[in-house]
Amino acid sequence: MVKVMKKIVKTPEEWRTELSQEAYRVTREAGTELPFSGQYYDFREEGTYHCICCGEALFLSGEKFDSGCGWPSFAAPAEASVVEERVDTSHFMVRTEVVCSHCDAHLGHVFTDGPAPGGLRYCINSVALKFEPDSE
Repeated sequence: MVKVMKKIVKTPEEWRTELSQEAYRVTREAGTELPFSGQYYDFREEGTYHCICCGEALFLSGEKFDSGCGWPSFAAPAEASVVEERVDTSHFMVRTEVVCSHCDAHLGHVFTDGPAPGGLRYCINSVALKFEPDSE
């Protein structure tokens, strides 16, 4: 069953009041945090990573792996419908941008050098995520 959700639309001023300056820059202006600087790049707890903007469950800890790139890397999203992929031609490159399906927050990029079986590496900015540990 496909999850149907209403898009969250807010003004830049509304997002600025809800997010840190860095979270706003990354998620609303398609920025990137410095590699190896984010709180989740070397984080190993079990749980779910949610969108910092809207709370949507995006990635599960079981899909996280150490890619050595300096950002949290996941082999797949929690569900295919929670992220959207867009062509990104910024910085004189062609990449695939990953955004939250619910609020259009920029999360990072997806690459085809991930682990088997899917071969994908979702390279995600820590500041775009909020972690919730599994309940015991």
